[in-house]
Amino acid sequence: MEALALWQKILLWFLPVLFAVTVHEIAHGYVALKYGDTTAKEAGRLSLNPLKHISPVGSVIVPALFILFSGFIFGWAKPVPVNQARLHKPKTDMALVAVAGPLSNLIMAILWALLMKVGIWLSGTSLMLAQILIIVGAAGVFINSALMMLNLLPFPPLDGGRILVGVLPKKYGHMISRIEPWGLPILLILIFSGLLGKIVWPMMMTGMAAATYISGLPLGLLSDALRVLFT
Repeated sequence: MEALALWQKILLWFLPVLFAVTVHEIAHGYVALKYGDTTAKEAGRLSLNPLKHISPVGSVIVPALFILFSGFIFGWAKPVPVNQARLHKPKTDMALVAVAGPLSNLIMAILWALLMKVGIWLSGTSLMLAQILIIVGAAGVFINSALMMLNLLPFPPLDGGRILVGVLPKKYGHMISRIEPWGLPILLILIFSGLLGKIVWPMMMTGMAAATYISGLPLGLLSDALRVLFT
């Protein structure tokens, strides 16, 4: 595959990033609705319309800059509103709401890997289309693995922290929840110190390996496609 221009990389990353952050938030809202909280539905946040979810800065500009210049991914969508008090079992149901986001990213990573397989099947008839599908699919596997594992880190406001609060005894859950105001500064410190990449990258490799294994995609093909995106 030939080297890509900057504008081509941005276009190839656009849809995978958009779907990753949008569906992640919708998943939170749907599970909250299932367990009794209609807040997200009432706010119109269960729509697949990305305009209702994306933050121009957090969902597009910041992820693009991080992907292109740091080799890491960081971004956010507008959080789906969840009223924990309206859930049937507020403590445990909130943990399930939190799990829904990373789980949706795992499912999407598998689907993007399957798109790469479609690209393989088309390589004998339409090489250009095949290469586009393979590279876009690789971007989807990467971004969803990154967001899944990043969000599973065990401190709020990340989903992993909310899961911990839901499953730990109330005393310890409350201690974890008190970290939330400091969650974003801690995350930024970890990012710019380089520690976050060292923590999350092995987790991401596990996520990408799982997606390729489940879809039957050769892991080497994913590595080759990502090399095109990052060089």
